[in-house]
Amino acid sequence: MENLHALTNNKFIMLLLVLVVACLTCHVKARPAPSLSPSTTNIACKATLYPGACESLLLSTRVADGTASTPKTVGEIFDLSVHTAIQGLKSTRSLAYNLSLSAKKMSSSSSSSSSSSSSSVGHESYLPSTAMDDCVELLDHSLGQLSKILDTKTRPTLSGDDVRTWLSAALTHHTTCLEGLDEQAHKFPKERDMVHQSAQITHHQHMYISNSLALHKLFDDNHDALVEKEKSSYSSTHDYPGWISRKDRRLLEASVEDLEVKAVVARDGKGTHKTIGEALEFVSKLAGGGRTVIHVTAGTYSESSLKIPRSSPNILLVGDGKGNTVITGSKSVVGGSTTFGSASLGVSGDGFMARDISFVNNAGPAKHQAVALLVSSDKSVFYRCSIIGYQDTLYTLSNRQFYRETDIYGTVDFIFGNSAVVIQNSNIFPRKPMSDQKNFITAQGRSDPNQNTGISIQGCRVTATSDLASAKNPTYLGRPWKEYSRTVFLESLLDGSISSAGWYPWAGGGSPSSVFYGEYMNSGAGSGTSGRVHWPGYHAALSTVQATDFTVARLISGTQWLPSTGVGFDSGLHA
Repeated sequence: MENLHALTNNKFIMLLLVLVVACLTCHVKARPAPSLSPSTTNIACKATLYPGACESLLLSTRVADGTASTPKTVGEIFDLSVHTAIQGLKSTRSLAYNLSLSAKKMSSSSSSSSSSSSSSVGHESYLPSTAMDDCVELLDHSLGQLSKILDTKTRPTLSGDDVRTWLSAALTHHTTCLEGLDEQAHKFPKERDMVHQSAQITHHQHMYISNSLALHKLFDDNHDALVEKEKSSYSSTHDYPGWISRKDRRLLEASVEDLEVKAVVARDGKGTHKTIGEALEFVSKLAGGGRTVIHVTAGTYSESSLKIPRSSPNILLVGDGKGNTVITGSKSVVGGSTTFGSASLGVSGDGFMARDISFVNNAGPAKHQAVALLVSSDKSVFYRCSIIGYQDTLYTLSNRQFYRETDIYGTVDFIFGNSAVVIQNSNIFPRKPMSDQKNFITAQGRSDPNQNTGISIQGCRVTATSDLASAKNPTYLGRPWKEYSRTVFLESLLDGSISSAGWYPWAGGGSPSSVFYGEYMNSGAGSGTSGRVHWPGYHAALSTVQATDFTVARLISGTQWLPSTGVGFDSGLHA
């Protein structure tokens, strides 16, 4: 076993060396040329978080072909930066894939050895393939989104918000990959140094994606005028975000009998399939185009690693009512999963919609991070659903998301992630955690000031469950997971379970001045702001202009896509 581990280490080191060379050659082709003279390109680089990486990239381009072909416009630098990020991510993805294979072989050999010798070293000492598998999936998603940005066929149709959303998501997925590795490395100390080396090497890709976000912001001058136009076009209280078609609106409101259903899932065998996984595999083979409806009849469905993959866009799951149709699981970090891998359902196929379904993780509070629903689907909608868990219930990982008339239960950080998400007209239920825990409703993960992400909770009811109401555990609106965390509560009812301080610092630290937390026109016993925290980034009384930035029309550009889904929404503020 020790020899096998040494062999695996050697493979890991060789792969790291390959990645080091790949990453270095991404931006250093030869000895550096003299510094570029002041120009538009230099000004552009200074607008990024990593100007050194930006300038080195430009210099490497000049040196590589021996001419003065350095990009001369911000747009050209942007394209180069995105392209370089793609090349680096491909190398990292290959690394993760190969390490996953090695880990699986080692685990298999270890299992064989332990079955024949009781004195064998257990495979529990070594990093499993779980985190690497997560990385492969996450980096595939990032590569797909970055490639769409440079695709000459789709590019003319993209809005500025599309590009910012996908760059923000690519950065989030890259970070989530590293977080999963670190999460598991804490349990497998023999691999910790390797994980840290990987993080340092892949930081180059982080820099290029971050710089691409900053560069895009420089030349995207039409966004503000566009969203103002959208906002004025959709101002009634039952509008739909624009990216939801009229046909999809009807689908969300129609009875099951009126839907063109492609598959029916029924545990009793009376449908076309007995499991959701079988139905998903079936519809993936159908001719593409349009919305694919799957009816999941009443029953409890516990299917390991259930996912809606990127290759299956525009899926609509229709249940028979929350509490009747239940998708459940019990994976957790304590149980050996990563946070990303613990979800009872993971959704990455764009344009996903669900209605009248419950998503549950029943691992329990002692298992800590245990996700019921993870969503990285762009332009996704959840209507009349319930999402039930304890810590980390709803993982709004990335991209644009909308929740309406949905119940969300949890304890610690139970609405978290780095998407641009609006939760509207829904019920949020803090529940009783473990005796030594506090409740935090949100933990927003914005790590870059140019990401267009944030959590907006509008027109909701925040009400403690009966078991929490009789306990002494305090409940807070949120805490800052990352440096540029953004969360607002708008026009919502906050009951007396909310602590007077409202917000809480992340474990072991204070609140960065770069966060943005705010409240606007809330009501209820927990809505008073006189005792709230005194943080530079906290706004006890948002102005109407500030609050408007977190509405459906502004935060998720919802008036472009939500009308097509059929779910009702409020595009602006009520007042």
